[in-house]
Amino acid sequence: MLKCKEVVEKADALVDGTPLSWRERFALRLHLMMCHHCRRYVRQLQSLVASLRNRTPPPVSDDQVSKVMNQLDSKS
Repeated sequence: MLKCKEVVEKADALVDGTPLSWRERFALRLHLMMCHHCRRYVRQLQSLVASLRNRTPPPVSDDQVSKVMNQLDSKS
């Protein structure tokens, strides 16, 4: 059975849908059925990823872009 540290290392693949072998998926699911700490971690990671995907960037005006570009030009 996987240890919690191994689940944390593979949780991003599980959440992102990265292909895992069936053995890896089975081992992850088995561990998550038994470990409420890892279940909570994966749930929180899923929530974070979902909120970042649904985020819309704030509108940026041309003046703001020009200001940042001028600052970058002055530093070089």
